[in-house]
Order: sequence, then structure tokens, then C-alpha cells
Amino acid sequence: MRLSRYFLPVLKETPADAQIVSHRYMLRAGMIKQASAGIYSWLPLGYKVLKKIENIVHEEQQKAGHIPMLMPTLQSADLWRESGRYDDYGQEMLRITDRHDRDMLYGPTNEELITDIFRSYVRSYKDLPLTLYHIQWKFRDEIRPRFGVMRGREFLMKDGYNFDLTKEDALHAYNRHLVSYLRSYERMGLQAIPMRADGGPIGGDYTHEFLVLAETGESEVFYDSEITDLTFGDRAVDFDNVAECQAVLEEFTSRYARTDETHDEALFNEIPEERRRTARGIEVGQIFYFGTKYSEAMGANVQTADGQQVPVHMGSHGIGVSRLLGAIIEASHDDKGIIWPEGVTPFHVGIVNLRQGDEETDAACQAIYDSLTALGLEPLYDDRDERAGGKFATMDLIGLPWRITIGPRGLKNGVVELTSRRTGESEEMPAEDAVKRIVAIYENV
Repeated sequence: MRLSRYFLPVLKETPADAQIVSHRYMLRAGMIKQASAGIYSWLPLGYKVLKKIENIVHEEQQKAGHIPMLMPTLQSADLWRESGRYDDYGQEMLRITDRHDRDMLYGPTNEELITDIFRSYVRSYKDLPLTLYHIQWKFRDEIRPRFGVMRGREFLMKDGYNFDLTKEDALHAYNRHLVSYLRSYERMGLQAIPMRADGGPIGGDYTHEFLVLAETGESEVFYDSEITDLTFGDRAVDFDNVAECQAVLEEFTSRYARTDETHDEALFNEIPEERRRTARGIEVGQIFYFGTKYSEAMGANVQTADGQQVPVHMGSHGIGVSRLLGAIIEASHDDKGIIWPEGVTPFHVGIVNLRQGDEETDAACQAIYDSLTALGLEPLYDDRDERAGGKFATMDLIGLPWRITIGPRGLKNGVVELTSRRTGESEEMPAEDAVKRIVAIYENV
């Protein structure tokens, strides 16, 4: 993509209503535009990152054996009345009446709808276990939407639902989701800590939230500092192996880590004082096991091997796909702009032409652009007739992790400059070596 042909409406000034870093940079970098309170249009740069995050979630869910589908944004109120949640959910639910006076709602979550799908088609224990998920837009009518995509009213979420014959099977599904979430977050360059949480309106005694530590987090969190030393890495996991998934759960949840809603001061004080930490956290996902709460209320039963009809055990598991953009920026930025981790960057590398219109420089930039594109990477080529300082400021603001700078002086010496956005370190090298370095960086991302 050439920047002269791209739609990137960057702002030099910070909008007055943007209170936190991610909101400021998303507006300034031309990623989003507010349509109304808590509702945003996703402009091309923001949309590219959103799709990168969505693709990682899809890949990791399917590696875990979960099956993608798509449910509608609007749901019938009748299903929610069956479960008993229609009147209990509160004013966050956007209730709608259609032209036939039927009560509808803009889905804040999908437990009822997925249970209705399940009970319509599944009759036997032989069809279990089953986990279905989708990535869909949700709406919750926040009383005070703020912080951009961090607390919006409309948001993109992955929500998955497991159906199992027994509690033990359902808890394995719970563990499987925990593993897949840890893998997803690390691929996005995040450390998301699983913390004991409250079930809220979804319910359930088993639930963990995944929180990214950040000063702007909406939750106060308490944890053992040892947990921040844990990484999942590139280890292989057999998602069908109950013991293996259970071991990962124990590894990442055995140390104290809780939100303020479930904090236990006595347990916290049992941790050595030098390891006790209090911070703020951004919730980016949550997993639940709630047993037969919805299956009993809505008649989602299967026949067992001995002919009995039993309600299935269920859980639900969500990742805030759109919220993750804000969380990544909160965790990875400096005073110049965003610093995207390689796994979610909208473009793999920026190419800056220091002398637009100079025949040799233009040709060298085009050659690097063509080489990277031919190798399956997406460079962003700043070919604008703009001063060098302005081009560098734009690249720093939008946060591409690598930049190749080409100018007449370097070309005379047979080199271009490769710069890391994260460290600010630059290195001169022949153009072909810069291309090879970028390819090597992204080989295992």
C-alpha cells in the first residue's frame, strides 16, 4: 500500500474528550471515528488491526477443536424469558419492538440463542462433547461509555459455548479454553493474567477473567508477583489430553490473582510481603462453567447410554476482540505513538522515501516494496511529497514495528537504514539484507 493512496486521516492535535492513551492514539492515528456515544466507525488502519486480532482468535479456537459459526445480532426476547434473564439483565440490554410488536433485543451475549440451536439438533450423548463459537458485534447500553473502544456500547466479541455430558467433561472444556486464550494473548504480544472473578449476570461458580496490567485499567487487582514470570511460549499442547490441560490451568492459576470483586485479604496476606502486588487491570476475556443453569431452564437434554434424559453441562467463554486493540496500545506505546507487536501490526514494515521525486531513490523504494510484497508481506510505502520529519512522525504515531528509510546519501554508500520502533535503534545495511531481516522477523509470528 502506498500512503499517497491510502485513507489515513491522522490528527496532529489530541481530541479534548480522549482521556486515556489508547483512545487518544486511535483517534490521532486515524483508526476510528466516533459515530455516537460509545459507537465507532472502524477506519482502514483500525480495521486491519481488528482483523489481525480476529484471525488469531479464530486460529487458536480451531486448534483447540472449537467450531466457528455465526449468530445474529438481534435475538427474540422469548428465549431470554425462558432462561429467566430478560427481566433480570437490567438497563444495559437494548430492548427493541419490531413492526409486529414482537419483543426483540440487541444481543449482549448468546447463551440463550446457542442453547436453542443445540436443543433443536442434538439428542444423544454420542454427539458430545461439542463447542461452538462465533465472533460477532454485541451491544451493551453502558450508562457512561468512555475510554474509546475500552468501554464502548457496541463491541466485537468472540463468545464460545461448550456442551458436555458431565461436569468433568465441561471442566476439561474450561481448561481447554484457558490454554487457547493464553496462546492467543501471547501471540498478540500481551501478558494476560487469569484471575479469579465474579460470575455476574452470566452466572457460574467457576470463572476466571484475563486481565492486562495497565494504569488505566477499570479493575483493581491483587496478585502474587511470581505470576508475571510465567509465559506459555511455543510449547505444544494436546487439547484432548485432560491431564495436560489441567496442568496448564494449575500452573497459571495456583498463585494468588484476583479482581477486587473476589479479593480475600486474609489469603493475600499469606503471600510473602515482597511478592504482594496491587495494580489496575484491563479485562480482555473471561471463561465460565455454569453447569446446567441454561440447559435445565430451556430443555437442552441428551439421552445417555442407559436411555435417561439428562441436561447437558455448559460453559461460555469470551474474548473482547475490539477491546483488545485498546489494551494492546495501553500496554505498548511511548510519547510518540503506538508500538504494535509484530503479531497484530497493520503493516509489517514502513518504507520512508527521503527524497520523493529523485529517480534513484524512487526506484530503490519501489524495488524494496516489490520484494517484500512478492514474499507475502505488507509494507506501507510513504511516497508522499512531505518533509522527512513529518514522515517519521506519522510512522511513529501509527506504530509499525519496523521502518526502512531510503535516501540519496545512503544509496551512494549502497545502504538503507532499518529502524526498530520499540528500541529506536537503527542499522545501516544493503537493501537486500534489510528485506531478508524483515522476512526472518516475521517467519515465526
